[in-house]
Amino acid sequence: MKKITLLFFFIALNNVFAQKQISGNVKDDKNEPLFGVNVIEKGTSNGVSTDADGSFKIKVKEGAILVFSYIGYNAVEKSTDNTSTIDVVLSGAQVLNEVQIVGSRNSKRTIVNSAVPIDVIDIKNVTTQSGKIEINELLQYAAPSFNANKQSGSDGADHVDPASLRGMGPDQTLVLINGKRRHQSSLINLFGTRGRGNTGTDLNAIPATAIKRIEILRDGAAAQYGSDAIAGVINIILNDNVKELTGSITTGAYNTNAQGDFPLGTANTPGFRLDQNGNGNTFGSDKNLDGFSTKVGLNYGVSLGKKGGYVNFTGEFLNKEKTLRPGFDFRKGFGEAAVQGLNFMANLSIPISSKTDFYAFVGSNIRNTDAYAFTRNGGARVVESIYPGGFTPRITSDILDHSVAVGIKTKFDNGWKMDLSNSLGNNSFQYNIEGTLNASLGANSPTSFDAGGHKLLQNTTNLDFSKNYDTVLEGFNLALGTEFRVEKFNIFAGEVGSYATYDINGNVVTDPTIQTIPIDPISGDPRPGGSQGFPGYSPANEVNETRSNFSLYADGELDITKAFMISTAVRFENYSDFGSTLNGKLASRLKLTDNINLRGSISTGFRAPSLAQIYYNTSFTNFSSSGATEVLLSGNESPVTKAFGIGKLNEEKAVNASLGFTANYGSFTATIDGYMINVKDRIVLTGYFDASSLGLNVDAAQFFTNGVDTKTKGLDVVLSWKKTFGDSKFGATIVGNINDMEITKVKNNGLDEQTFFGERDKAFLLASAPQSKFGLNLNYGYKKFDSGLAFTRFSEVKLLDYQVYEDVNDYGGSFANQIKAATDTYGVKIVTDLTLGYKISKAFKITLGANNLLNVYPDQQDDWVEAGGYWDAVQMGFGGAYYYTRLGFNF
Repeated sequence: MKKITLLFFFIALNNVFAQKQISGNVKDDKNEPLFGVNVIEKGTSNGVSTDADGSFKIKVKEGAILVFSYIGYNAVEKSTDNTSTIDVVLSGAQVLNEVQIVGSRNSKRTIVNSAVPIDVIDIKNVTTQSGKIEINELLQYAAPSFNANKQSGSDGADHVDPASLRGMGPDQTLVLINGKRRHQSSLINLFGTRGRGNTGTDLNAIPATAIKRIEILRDGAAAQYGSDAIAGVINIILNDNVKELTGSITTGAYNTNAQGDFPLGTANTPGFRLDQNGNGNTFGSDKNLDGFSTKVGLNYGVSLGKKGGYVNFTGEFLNKEKTLRPGFDFRKGFGEAAVQGLNFMANLSIPISSKTDFYAFVGSNIRNTDAYAFTRNGGARVVESIYPGGFTPRITSDILDHSVAVGIKTKFDNGWKMDLSNSLGNNSFQYNIEGTLNASLGANSPTSFDAGGHKLLQNTTNLDFSKNYDTVLEGFNLALGTEFRVEKFNIFAGEVGSYATYDINGNVVTDPTIQTIPIDPISGDPRPGGSQGFPGYSPANEVNETRSNFSLYADGELDITKAFMISTAVRFENYSDFGSTLNGKLASRLKLTDNINLRGSISTGFRAPSLAQIYYNTSFTNFSSSGATEVLLSGNESPVTKAFGIGKLNEEKAVNASLGFTANYGSFTATIDGYMINVKDRIVLTGYFDASSLGLNVDAAQFFTNGVDTKTKGLDVVLSWKKTFGDSKFGATIVGNINDMEITKVKNNGLDEQTFFGERDKAFLLASAPQSKFGLNLNYGYKKFDSGLAFTRFSEVKLLDYQVYEDVNDYGGSFANQIKAATDTYGVKIVTDLTLGYKISKAFKITLGANNLLNVYPDQQDDWVEAGGYWDAVQMGFGGAYYYTRLGFNF
């Protein structure tokens, strides 16, 4: 038996050593690196793709033949005998491989000759040159007009980061995975500085380790892809490599040395911490780091059969502790939320025949988060026997995000291609409130509550056809298809104590006219019910609503000459809850010279109101330095909403136009694109209407409404230079966005404009479209060493704080003086990132770096700000410097 075991061991050992690693570079006939070239070991499914520098590495058997193929180029075969390095030059010819790029259903269309601006981000390259550990953070610094940042004191938005493209809302950018529509989060953003009143897609639920590349279409595309594509489309392409184990382990922490002039001896002192019950402890000057994080990612692919089948697996674990930054007495827990997350994703393709493939991809994200709410310092909300002197509740969440997509692709003998698929996604967000109490229960109150939550399910079925006609002028591609989508939104109630008020006998109050509510012995005020920090959803809040959508589309791309191309698309959509819409798009590209392309587009678009915007309802306490306000957020179909004169929600309507050019001169490339986006009937969250006389036990009410029209103009710039001198590689990239949003009309329908959507609400909407963002990224590599230095300039942002709600007489009776006093100005800041990497061996690479190396913070403000800290959640964030180390490996 031992001899047999040894025999198998030596056979396996021989197979391992019979493999060798081949590396190299692929360029075109102009000596430019080619990104995304397929490198396949002939006769097997073992393959990789070149990165942004045209580089590749692959393990193959002795004597293997490598096949290099790319869109628009002749395939090349190279023997691996007696060599470990292969450099290849591909020359142009007919299309040899079919890769569909977002924004075009023509499999022959490449990024260079597309009619609309598209960013292609090589995730492997970005993640090894950055300390960003989540997708939103990566894109914030890699894409010119993408913006996302952490928030604090904004309930659910502390746990799911809202993100935007070209200054539009988080729900005005469509997200695809492998070209299939991704479901949104069930969360709707109610607070914070970004994404108010919007739902969005939770990009951080997708593991970065699973991603091959990200394509960002920066152009209106509702006529091609349907609702949500007003600002553009983000298409995430999953890994498909096999026989390669890759991964990384990243650890890091934030610098607690917040820059500013803060009072000493209070919660504002840097180094101050809260325990798990929200009580303060000063640990001393040695506590100069917090927000410790660890991220582990693994990716491995397996060949299936001998015809190119594969399944690629990804696992990712993230643990990030809270950060705590100086805040005021009513917000002692100001900082970023803690996150624990586990991600899994699999991407599969199996050839059924020579022309038919079955494919599937599945994902699962389990995330637990923990964030501090506003502090209760005294009064009827505090039970002294439980929390002497007050407490800071914690809003924690259990987020579950699951998805599965399956489909069949086939090519018929007549040249038509068909793709039939079904995608199912489900997002669940449950609130658990810790370190809290229900004050009406007094000393008998529990200190934690299940507060309920919400769910969103989306099922999408697609049937797509396309055909390329080489004989029509210089080429014509026609695509036709249909989509049927079902969405379901739920709000589910929490435990009774999370929302109920109890009388002096410990019974739930159902009739306050005959039941006696407990009185706080110190303040003499009635004790409020519900869990502090976040009141639970009650049965009255519960929602179980479904709708369906049916659509038909057609689009075509015609190369009239080799230099001139036009494309057009038209899409019909019908929603079961608000009716039909028809949208179209026209785009064109003109090749002015061999090096310069002119391109432009014009389109109409729409975004359907989300189910959450239609049906979401809750009651909450809004805290500011002036005190607490009880607020009712009323659902759109509620009698309360109708009584205030708020109309039924309809779709947002958009007109997009863009004009730009691309240039390519040797090692230098440039794209500059101007755009204009006009949106009518944009859905917003109103201000607070006086509701104290309605008998609803609230002070104010607010609503979702088609409240404003906006006009956004801007410019995206991407300039890139790369050069190799011997063993040295140099690179410089400038990415930038200039943006200007104008609110052209407030549709208050006779209601008071300052209450309906006043200056403060306008400022939040405009601040979500910052005036500019520019990044300069410098890279240098020499043999086993590489480095990166990045400078990101964030423009000025102005917000209006809670002083706008004060008595105007406190400001000399002048509204202009009040607005001036309430304006919080965050000046221009430049953030510096540094990374240093060294390849220890063929398998291991170590990286050290710092995000925000110089520990730059936004400008300090006073105690009227939204989140209760010394800063709002503006572009650059408020976490300070983040130092990290990463060990990457590849076997």
